[in-house]
Amino acid sequence: MKLGVLALAAAAVCAGADLTVLPGHVRVDPFGQITAADRGAGVAPARSMVVESARAAHVSCRLVVTSAAAAAYTLSVSGGVEAELFREWFHFLPKSKAYIVDALIPVALPAAAQLPAADNKVAGQTAQSYWLDLWVPANARAGAEKVTVVLEAGGQKSAVTVEVRVLDARVPDKDAVVMDHNAYGTSWFGGQYPGLAKKPGFYLSDDFFGLIHAYHRVYYEHRGVFHQLGYGHGGKVGEEFAPRLEGAGKNRHVADWTYYDKHYGPLFDGSAFAKTRRGAQPIPYVYTPINPEWPASYLWWGEPGYEREFVNVVGEMEAHFRAKGWTKTKLELFFNHKKRYKAFEWDGDETRFPKDFERFREYQRLMKAAMPAGSPVEWVYRTDASWQMERQFKELAGVINFWVCGGGMFGWYLEEGLERKKQGDTVWIYGGTPPVARPSSHVTKELLETWMLGVDGFVRWLTVAPGADPWFQFQGGGETLVYPGERFGISGPLASVRLKLERNALEDLALLETYSASKGAAALRAEVARRYNGTEVKDWHAPRPRLADGDPSEWTNADIGEAMPKDARFDEKLDAGAWARVRAYVMELAKEGRR
Repeated sequence: MKLGVLALAAAAVCAGADLTVLPGHVRVDPFGQITAADRGAGVAPARSMVVESARAAHVSCRLVVTSAAAAAYTLSVSGGVEAELFREWFHFLPKSKAYIVDALIPVALPAAAQLPAADNKVAGQTAQSYWLDLWVPANARAGAEKVTVVLEAGGQKSAVTVEVRVLDARVPDKDAVVMDHNAYGTSWFGGQYPGLAKKPGFYLSDDFFGLIHAYHRVYYEHRGVFHQLGYGHGGKVGEEFAPRLEGAGKNRHVADWTYYDKHYGPLFDGSAFAKTRRGAQPIPYVYTPINPEWPASYLWWGEPGYEREFVNVVGEMEAHFRAKGWTKTKLELFFNHKKRYKAFEWDGDETRFPKDFERFREYQRLMKAAMPAGSPVEWVYRTDASWQMERQFKELAGVINFWVCGGGMFGWYLEEGLERKKQGDTVWIYGGTPPVARPSSHVTKELLETWMLGVDGFVRWLTVAPGADPWFQFQGGGETLVYPGERFGISGPLASVRLKLERNALEDLALLETYSASKGAAALRAEVARRYNGTEVKDWHAPRPRLADGDPSEWTNADIGEAMPKDARFDEKLDAGAWARVRAYVMELAKEGRR
């Protein structure tokens, strides 16, 4: 929406309300105090703020309304920059008995607001914070734009100003690293959207597929990628993730593409994103339903019938994608099962035993048999590697071309991993999501680590599971960056503060990468490491331990944990202002105009 007036109209008002502004990386609690984890940033609430921004980028800040007594109020925002306003939800953390913000609720206009916020149910609440996103479009003119935010309460006004100094530099569309956000199936829809799920015929309806697309869209809008695996450890595939098959052996074939096309068509042609700022673009990667049990029955493994079923259906998939023009998305052959799950007798995911490598080679042979020469449909062969990573790099080179590697362990074999990238393979690392109780800068650590190591992307292994009650009994958010919006009348996910911070950092990093040619990639990395947490580039990966010279099949998880170096600069000493210092460096380069 255009930054005109964001009116939060109220029925009754009372004097004594006040308004201040904070940078986006500093959170407050419902009593107006800076969250303990963010106090090391060294900033305080203010009446004004000056920020610098490149074009095609977001500038974000936090508005804080305070009132010692119950108050109803209005907020208005004026200026020449596009804006979006979100109310921040205070999540209660039972373990610490503290409140912390993360979920962002879009402010509908016109809307009413008051303190305390009735739905958040915080006893004695005296402060309400808002996230303000300011968008500087690609065609913006360089210069200063003044944004004024006015609070009205009890017939009195309080105002803050945010001066946005727009630079000539432009954030490129392409990211320096891919930030991937993983999920499994759709069974969790029922628990997170009970009202929607109770509608007759919800499953496989337009609303159902619309919800899937909404999850892709929220990550896309925040410069991320969303991966949703459609089969279980035993190989069962959901109807929404695969075309319906019929027949057996030489008669095995695709009988119906309806649900598959409804799900993936808008993602493969980009139309699911047509109304976003980034525009319609196909998703870059997608899991396919292929696993040991689909499209061929594993009962026939090792027999000619298995190969016939596999080749028939995968060949039909290739022809379907080619006919539809779906050639911009990398289709992943990926196995997510482990032997210990007792469905299949070999490890597809995080392979632990070298004897299982032969299965990967056999599936490569099957894929080659199914694919016509010169097809424009792009398949990649992905594996998620940990225990046998080093040996896989050597023995499966030329078989696997998409490596997703355990982040900490990857440092042990950094040279081998970078060699795979040099040979044209895609190399990502994977790990978790920092919980909300960590300083806000922690959500930027993984994307910076990816860039420091010189690899292509990072996978957050689960990012849609906020827990049974994130609103009043929150367990920390370590498995989510979004929240279900149904509580607020929204049939889709809500972004979080952490997702916004991740997006802003991705924008900064994309711009920073453009200065590699003029300043030198090594010099950029050295300066960024120093500013971020006082480290050197070499500190960003674990050196090879003695453990790595042993037999990985005999390791335990405890062994691996003990082999990882402990560096407080990446943990308890990482302060909330870490990325702000990196951003300041990026803006310095932008003003110098180095390209």
